[in-house]
Amino acid sequence: MQEMNIQWYPGHMTKTRRIMEEQLRLVDAVCEILDARIPISSRNPDIDEICGTKPRLIILNRMDMADPTAIQQWTDYFKSRGMAVVKTDCKSRRGINDFVPAVRNLLRDKIKKYEEKGQVGRPIKIMIVGIPNVGKSTFINQVSGRKGAKAENRPGVTRGIQWVTVDNGLLLLDTPGILWPKFEDPQVGIRLAYTGAVKDDILDTEALACHLMEMLWQRYPDALRERYKIDEAPETDGYELLISAGRKRGFLLSRGEIDTERMARVLLEEYRSCKLGRFTLELPPQEA
Repeated sequence: MQEMNIQWYPGHMTKTRRIMEEQLRLVDAVCEILDARIPISSRNPDIDEICGTKPRLIILNRMDMADPTAIQQWTDYFKSRGMAVVKTDCKSRRGINDFVPAVRNLLRDKIKKYEEKGQVGRPIKIMIVGIPNVGKSTFINQVSGRKGAKAENRPGVTRGIQWVTVDNGLLLLDTPGILWPKFEDPQVGIRLAYTGAVKDDILDTEALACHLMEMLWQRYPDALRERYKIDEAPETDGYELLISAGRKRGFLLSRGEIDTERMARVLLEEYRSCKLGRFTLELPPQEA
């Protein structure tokens, strides 16, 4: 199978990092939105450097699309590193009401110091960060009960920086999604592409689908058997699996050839919409 080399670092993301570094001094803590299916690949490794010692809260979003057992493993992993964790599904609002209590618990010592200084009710300010298309804008809209922030299922929609009021005591600083200059591990870029965090128009969709099909066949063969009615040998490569699934779906071209490009688009859409099942593609280091 051909190798994939995915690079994605638009100029506005360089600007975003500079803005974040400038604004960091204004906030009390940093909240990072992650995709629960790929918690490491959806973490910008620059974020730790940017945020320094600021208190951290991790949002494991799209919990409805990830393996429940793996979600708990990731929760334990981040907590063991001193971070607060909230699990959410922004579309159904599941877990959203846990956010404000988690923030106040994370910053309870700072809030107490404010109160001791007579600054009762001083607003807590939280910077919200995350790579493109992890549901950051939808999360902010749900937490704040507003419809103001753009929320679209494509990368790079939020470009500006804005303050959002949750209540009288909590303000959120929304920042644009930011990726990093290069992917040290090629698999990180591929996993981001699976979930749609990298724009499809810069990718070879068929090659990406072959990689995904092969990975799923190795880890979750029953899901593919049930969805696409295929039953190939365990060592079958991704392209042959794509052909087999396309044949079962009746995606035929002239002369009986299989329309693998169409099957590739269907596979990616059905993975991203969770029609194939709830999969977590990464485990914490000690579980890997």
